[in-house]
Amino acid sequence: MPRYYVNMNAQANGDHEVHRADNCPTPANEENRRYLGTFDSCREAVREAKKVYPQSNGCANCSLPCHTS
Repeated sequence: MPRYYVNMNAQANGDHEVHRADNCPTPANEENRRYLGTFDSCREAVREAKKVYPQSNGCANCSLPCHTS
């Protein structure tokens, strides 16, 4: 199962992006990552991230099915 983390720094629109640890071309710096765990899908990872950062969103590069505009 893929490992996911959330960027602790919000984007300009306030979103905290959720990234796959193994294949993201635009990862957050290591010091700005909060590990979420392993999940079958990015939807589960975004749900977990929203427990800490209610405005979380999937990364457009590595978690596109969970990315909203």
